[in-house]
Amino acid sequence: MNKNSRCLLAGLLLWVAAAVFTGPTLAAGGAHIVDDSEVETPGTCHLELWISRFVPGDGYGNVGPACTSLKIPWLQFGVNYQHYWDQAGGAPLIGPGLKINFQPASEGVGFALGMNAGVNAQTGELGVASLLALVTVPITDKFRINLNAGWSYLNAENPTAFFWGGQVEVNVGWDVTLMMEAFGRQPGVIGNQMGLRYTPAAHPQFDFDLLVGTVFDQDSTKFFTLGVTMRF
Repeated sequence: MNKNSRCLLAGLLLWVAAAVFTGPTLAAGGAHIVDDSEVETPGTCHLELWISRFVPGDGYGNVGPACTSLKIPWLQFGVNYQHYWDQAGGAPLIGPGLKINFQPASEGVGFALGMNAGVNAQTGELGVASLLALVTVPITDKFRINLNAGWSYLNAENPTAFFWGGQVEVNVGWDVTLMMEAFGRQPGVIGNQMGLRYTPAAHPQFDFDLLVGTVFDQDSTKFFTLGVTMRF
């Protein structure tokens, strides 16, 4: 996995770790690259735990709590601790994430603004940051489309650039949601990811994710992700 691809994935994964989701039947948020427009249920918090493994052996882990209060039901705030590692070493990233919802998807097309930043805890340097428009288009109760676009910063070697992403979510039954997404960042880096989310009907406060993705760089880097989310 080359350095530019590793920086891209680090920035994208830090962004999605700050994201949230609203219900047990839809899949955006968590370790997905593309996010939806919805904030966490007001009065509820969640803890996201996930780990990504890249081929041939790099990795990325996340611990991220986030909450939406009853008094400010349109604002989600979270803090993320993440750690990446490769053959040359690794570093922790710590930073906040915000999502401001202007219109929920239940009222038509959902729209929100997402912001995040991550600082390298060893050097104090800004590692990643983003400002994205988040749109959710509900087609049916079991099918929706999520669209993202905006600005992202990865580091001095990968400065500010345009980011875009699109995701399709389908509830296929048996407490399972199928997700397929594509994403990209200028100048010309493109990737995709697909996977399943299992939310047991008997315990809807839990989500379990299994994902596989690829970044189409000179090595066509593949990555696999396992995730668990707990709401409280």
